[in-house]
Amino acid sequence: MQISTSARSITPSMTIGMDDRARRLRRQGVDIVSFAAGEPDFDTPEVIKRAAVKAIQEGFTKYTSPAGIIELRQAVAARLEADYGARYAPEEVVITAGGKPALYFALRALCEPGDEVLVPIPAWVSYIEQVKLAGARPVPVPTEAREGFELLPSRVAPLITPRTRALLINSPHNPTGAVYSRESLAGLVELSRQREFLLLSDEIYESMVYDGAKHHCVPGAWPEARDRVVLLNSMSKTYAMTGWRIGYAAAPAAVAAAITDLQGHLSGNPNSIAQRAALAALEERVDPGEMVAEYDRRRRYIVTRLNALPGIRCGTPRGAFYAFPDITELLGLPGVPKTAAAFSEYLLETAHVAVVPGEAFEAPGFLRFSYATALPRIEEGLDRIARAIADLV
Repeated sequence: MQISTSARSITPSMTIGMDDRARRLRRQGVDIVSFAAGEPDFDTPEVIKRAAVKAIQEGFTKYTSPAGIIELRQAVAARLEADYGARYAPEEVVITAGGKPALYFALRALCEPGDEVLVPIPAWVSYIEQVKLAGARPVPVPTEAREGFELLPSRVAPLITPRTRALLINSPHNPTGAVYSRESLAGLVELSRQREFLLLSDEIYESMVYDGAKHHCVPGAWPEARDRVVLLNSMSKTYAMTGWRIGYAAAPAAVAAAITDLQGHLSGNPNSIAQRAALAALEERVDPGEMVAEYDRRRRYIVTRLNALPGIRCGTPRGAFYAFPDITELLGLPGVPKTAAAFSEYLLETAHVAVVPGEAFEAPGFLRFSYATALPRIEEGLDRIARAIADLV
């Protein structure tokens, strides 16, 4: 059986792969502490679940518009304006089956074969693969731990070419937890104006910021750039609705129409019941504050514990729910596996702890820890890692 070149070129998601392995081991009776999944461990709020049940009982189980139900698109537009001053007509909002399709359809709508898309690294695992699947070429933009993984305009500018079509922005950032400053974002907005490229702003972790950090919604903070911005978001993290698969894109009308056409042919429409549930989340103004406060408590604990381990240095993330420690010093010690990927395998096999190696994010020498898991399990997992390192060094 001949598999297509594009399919064969895909690098499987290491985050999903590691989480799947942890699940398989659990089914075999192994007690696995997993820091792998980027998924809230909180249950979906009751008001959202009740709305889904009501939708089923009312028979709201048929096809919807490919762009999503008008009520949900209106609610997204109202929420963006109320929270950030970003003004969109409902026709400029497209509801998608999760955040990933929102990004992929946007890339397909905007990119010609051979176009270049600037991707800050470390990068979420699907960015580079989706750019390639859209026929474009990903161009890595380096960020540095010593600079808090800030995406600096001075690092972007030299990489812009006549083929540059877009820059991906992700703040708060997965996997580093960086929250981009207003100064840096303003510089990127100005670069996009001068050099005539688009900004794809993934703001899925918008509600999860700490230590006084502020999330800046790009089309809200810079309305003059609105026609060069595609805003990408999802209900998954803020409302603990990962399995419901509802995301959205807010974009200029022509881009939104193209995304709608693509979705109409490729997936038809987002799940009707999940759309009603998402509508309830927005209309009832479900507040994630308690969940975020708990993430903050875990964040402080996990960073302190990681920095107490030999050979590990971990900056304090200001957003999302990930810690991203540098383990290059540890990997250089005698008897320790020499790559983050190999060290992750060692932890899974011997300590029964699942983490994601930095290689998944174009960042060898790092590990990603999701602290979207209960604090007692975080404590247990770090105790196991400490013992596993002691056995090596």
